Amino acid sequence: MTTREKKGHKYTLALMVTSAAIGGTLQYGYNLAIMNAPTVFIQKFVNETFQERWGIQLGVYEVTLIWTFIVSIFSLGGFIGALIAGPMSVRFGRKKTMLLNNVFLISSSLLALLSRTAKSVEMIIISRFLVGINAGISMNVQPMYFGESAPKNLRGAVSLSSAVFTSFGLVLGQVVSLSEVLGGEPCWQYLLASNAIPGFIQLLTLPWFPESPRYLLIDCGDKEACLMALRRLRGCEVQREELDEILQEQNETKGERAKQPWELFTDRSVRWQLISVAVLSSAMQLCGNDSIYFYASYVFQEAGISAGQIQYVTIGTGMCEFTACILCNLLIERLGRKLMLLGGYVLMAGWAVVFTVALSLENMVTWMPYLSMTCIFTYILSFGMGPAGVTGILPTEIFNQTARPAAYMTAGSLMWLNLFIIGMIFPFLVSCLGQYCFVPFGAVCLLTASFIQMVLPETKGKTIAMITKEFYRLNYRGHVKMDPEVVQAQYQLGEVFHSTAL
Repeated sequence: MTTREKKGHKYTLALMVTSAAIGGTLQYGYNLAIMNAPTVFIQKFVNETFQERWGIQLGVYEVTLIWTFIVSIFSLGGFIGALIAGPMSVRFGRKKTMLLNNVFLISSSLLALLSRTAKSVEMIIISRFLVGINAGISMNVQPMYFGESAPKNLRGAVSLSSAVFTSFGLVLGQVVSLSEVLGGEPCWQYLLASNAIPGFIQLLTLPWFPESPRYLLIDCGDKEACLMALRRLRGCEVQREELDEILQEQNETKGERAKQPWELFTDRSVRWQLISVAVLSSAMQLCGNDSIYFYASYVFQEAGISAGQIQYVTIGTGMCEFTACILCNLLIERLGRKLMLLGGYVLMAGWAVVFTVALSLENMVTWMPYLSMTCIFTYILSFGMGPAGVTGILPTEIFNQTARPAAYMTAGSLMWLNLFIIGMIFPFLVSCLGQYCFVPFGAVCLLTASFIQMVLPETKGKTIAMITKEFYRLNYRGHVKMDPEVVQAQYQLGEVFHSTAL
């Protein structure tokens, strides 16, 4: 392969990843971050709207309840998006689903932009629900699109770029939310509507890139389109080894339609794959990483940072996750998925213990608030180095083409549902447990690390057939069933045997 061909391969794949992610998972991080700055302004708008409409002066409790609903509806929208992502990706394809997904985004932006003029709290609520659907779809379909389009040796790094863009969206949202940019009182409606810009960039650029090669061959049965997509993404002629792997997967799923989530629950051959995805998707939210952002302002204030400077220091938390995701992207093909996940959760469990001790002693030891501040950064770094990036790759690597959309639906639904639950119960955890509120999160990290060590195989550089064989021992433990190797031996790739020849 010439140097020019190699560059063509890298540039095409990198540009495709950038185009898809800017309007995809970047939206998740961005829309989480932009809701912090305008909290007081939107609460004031809610109060003024109710007073103007019905002459009602809302109390602090009522305003807080409405604000909580505005924030939480994003998670419910994400849950709905995760449920419809699978059927959409099968019906329209991975690329077209991501393009159609922008309908929800642009509708959301228009509602947010006009809400202040219309003096409508309901428009803000519907806007957040629609952008939640957009984030739910992109968080499921984008990793699927990346995993199916990347070569085996780059599959982990390319899929992990979804997490890199999520953390970049978080940092971008924090910067745009500064009072000097769009975080001031006159501009909050423009801040909520600013998420349309990445969507427009994706609409202009993504149509120029090919559909997922695996989708074209296995779902659509179009071999010529698959070969053309592979040539464009690789910048050279298709390697026989890569094509044989896709043909092997097509052979194994021939005649099978795309599975529904409830069918996975009754299929013994994917039982432990499904359990693994369910546990790790839930742990991503139950580990408390998102909750630690809520604690950040309090801890920074206790460390002596002035209220006016906290918004700038908070950007450091987003930069931590962004930096960690980039490091994870560079290391994942060297260290492997299992080690990155295991190490991330073990470190998080350790930092949760240190954070609890620091919170308990902050009034007794003068430098303890600084230790608490350090714990926030190290906890987020540990999360970004493993769970944040690797979790989204697994459904692509451990499920075949027919089960993959349903697996992403299940994983995405659990992630959004747990995000909603944590958002609702975290204030009660703080009030009931006080400085011990991170003990449950530490326990979740420890249990998840134990599960990874005992159950999850390493998937780095392995084909679907090899990974399926690893799970075979768990799925059929104590039962007699034909080994996948024997089944695989019944056909030869690239050759056709007629009955007379046999």
